Amino acid sequence: MYYEMTIAGCKRQLPLCKLNDELMIGAFVIFGDAELTVACARELLKKAPEYDYLLTAEAKGIPLIHEMARQHGDKKYFVARKNPKLYMTGVFEVDVHSITTAKEQKLYLDTADAELMKGKKILLLDDVISTGESLSALEQLVHKAGGIICGKMTILAEGDAQDRDDIVYLEKLPLFNSKGEPIA
Repeated sequence: MYYEMTIAGCKRQLPLCKLNDELMIGAFVIFGDAELTVACARELLKKAPEYDYLLTAEAKGIPLIHEMARQHGDKKYFVARKNPKLYMTGVFEVDVHSITTAKEQKLYLDTADAELMKGKKILLLDDVISTGESLSALEQLVHKAGGIICGKMTILAEGDAQDRDDIVYLEKLPLFNSKGEPIA
């Protein structure tokens, strides 16, 4: 089963994936879809507030943040990692539980990146916001770093995220019942 939608002028078929016996979600993945990534970045930048740096969580937001930074002419952006890396000068972490991940995870920010964020306007990005757990974890990292959140953006807002007034998004993505029908 698929759900067809147009996002930033690009028509796509999203496969429906079962979360449980009663609920399905439309799988939205921009990995490998250069046309869609470029179009979404362009449209989000039209709506973006003034910012100093962009921040996203590893991994699905990486193509989007890279393309937005490229189009905007940014020299640097930040990615909160799922695991600490050897190159990091130090880390701090927050817990996160996403509906598309089966277990509790952590997000890590390099202390060198955090130092650059201090007192700066940070624009948070994600590909899809549903429960807002990943976004909340990013917010915690920015606060720990001493940065100022100037906005929160996503390509798609799913479920309750559609009703939030603190998120800028391009399109609504419904949730689906077990038959693949959109839930109002």
